This record gives sequence, C-alpha cells and structure tokens, in this order.
Amino acid sequence: MGYWDWGFPRYVSSAEKKDKATKSLKRLMKKNPNIKPVILDSQTLAKTWWGKAWNKNLERYADYSNRIGRGRGYARHGAVLDLQINKGKITALVQGTRRDPYVVAINIKSVKAKVWQKIKADCAGKLDSLQDLLLGRFSQRLMDIFMKEGEGLFPTPSEIKFACDCPDWATMCKHVAAALYGVGARLDQSPDLFFRLRGIEVKELITETVRDSAGKLLAKAKVRSSRIIKTKDITKVFNIELEKKTHCLR
Repeated sequence: MGYWDWGFPRYVSSAEKKDKATKSLKRLMKKNPNIKPVILDSQTLAKTWWGKAWNKNLERYADYSNRIGRGRGYARHGAVLDLQINKGKITALVQGTRRDPYVVAINIKSVKAKVWQKIKADCAGKLDSLQDLLLGRFSQRLMDIFMKEGEGLFPTPSEIKFACDCPDWATMCKHVAAALYGVGARLDQSPDLFFRLRGIEVKELITETVRDSAGKLLAKAKVRSSRIIKTKDITKVFNIELEKKTHCLR
C-alpha cells in the first residue's frame, strides 16, 4: 500500500483499482483456470429478483447497513476474483491494495427446519413451475413470505459468520462486503445456488404445489361424484319410471 509522507493511505482511483484487479485475475487464472470471478457488465450490482433480494436483505439490518456499503465499489471494480458458493459456505478471493488478494470465508446457517416447513406450506398451490420460481416470476405474496425477516428464506445477521485475512479489524471489512455483494451478482446467473447455500431443496417447493393442486382436484372430483343421482333416487324424487333397456336377439 502506498502512503503519503504524513502516514495516510494514498488515494487510489477507480481506474487503478480495476487495472490492479485485472492483472491479479490474469495471474490467478494461469494457476487455476477454474476460478469464478464476479464480472459485472454495468454498475448495477444485481438485476434479477433473487440477486436484488439478497442485497436488500443484507442492507436492511442495522448490523450491516453502515458497513456493507464499503464493498459496493470493490464489487463494481471487479475486485472479487473468485467466488465459490456451497452449502452453508461462501469462499472468495478479493483484490485489495496489496499485490495478492485477500481470502474471505463466510459461513451461513441452513434454513431452520420449522421455518422451511412453514414456508413450504404457505407456498402450496401458489407456484406455477420451477422455472418461474428461479426467474422470480411469482406473486407479491410469495415475495413477502420469502423475505419475511427472521422467518423467511434469507439469513439474519445471527446466522452469518465471516472472516478475512486482511488487517482491518472492523466487524465487516470491505473485502467481506464485496464478497457478499458478489453473491447477489452470482444469483443473477445461477439463482439455484441460493437454495444450495441455505441447505434446502428448491424442488420441494414445487412438490408442495403439485401435491396441493392434486389434493384440490381430488376434492373437486369427490364433490362432483357425490352430486350424481342414482337411478332409484331419480324415480323417488321425480316420481317417474325410467325405461329399461331390452336386448333383442337377431
């Protein structure tokens, strides 16, 4: 890190940050071509419902609101050189002021079983398809269910633990914040990763919908069948005698 004579860090322009991140990414890809950088095609951090909802969830908590903003610029400058999302864990390499990127590790608890069961029950019959779910094409009612604070699909601060090997001792350093914003951008491309991260099976939501629809169809079928009047009942109700069919031998 460069410093002025009186000890304060030297100002680094956006262009310099992008250039450093680009050079660092090239070096990393020579060593490991399988890394997954977060590359934004605009200044927008997230465009789809799942990506935006992820960012909104983090920003609404006071624990993070004053800190997470520090990572926006880093994410926009391409500083998240590698981002891996697995069940309960996010790992990232984030380019900072030093030559080598910082290592970030974020652990996120799975959705509680009781919460997941309630969400599935609330979603029964309200989802058209897996594709619509992943594309964020569902009602405001479902959006509210998914985003419900403490009882929805998105993690609370108490369910998130993170660490970074940078010298910043802040509760949330800018490298962790950049990685978290990187997740929002990655969900734009692969929303199914959200469910993997939270330790839940996305298909279970659709299964509940199918089961609920099947149950309603069966219930309707039973109602229709109960309305069919038997021949002997017709005779009693209308006081008429139905003609009996006779078979003639030819």
